[in-house]
Amino acid sequence: MNEEIQMALESAREQMDKALKHLESELAKIRAGKAHPAMLDGIRVDYYGSMVPLGQVSNVNSTDARTLVIQPWERSMLDPISTSIINANLGLNPMNNGEVIMINVPPLTEERRRDLTKRARSEGEHAKVGVRNARKDAMDFLKAAKSEGLSEDFVKVGETKVQELTDAYIKKVDDLVTAKEADIMTV
Repeated sequence: MNEEIQMALESAREQMDKALKHLESELAKIRAGKAHPAMLDGIRVDYYGSMVPLGQVSNVNSTDARTLVIQPWERSMLDPISTSIINANLGLNPMNNGEVIMINVPPLTEERRRDLTKRARSEGEHAKVGVRNARKDAMDFLKAAKSEGLSEDFVKVGETKVQELTDAYIKKVDDLVTAKEADIMTV
């Protein structure tokens, strides 16, 4: 196989992997009724004037399927952490007992489950856009290589391979979203 085709495929695969990894991290943040420390990954806390991720000022654990426990490194961080969780608008109510922050994760209502599945689908669409952009970049690269003397047969082979790669990644995205939707809708 031609060098240009290899370069186009590698570049496309890298971009598509990034889109898939981003989707996985975003889906992890969508709660499915069970308490999971990843639910709080996007929360940033005011730590002496700097906004830092929650994991840098505390330890987050789930003690059971419905409870998260946040153990801050410093007691003075209890209030800023509680405020950040409330401001994140996740529908969680932190309880501060002076030592740790406990969060009881309420069971999801049917309406909230539907909203979360819509959000999961939306994240899936964003990932598909990333995959399609990678395909477009690879196709543009192949067209540019054609104008620089790459034979038309090689360009056709390259385009076919890029499309096969794209189809495989779109299927992976669909599978991830379908699995997350099933997880969300399971009571």
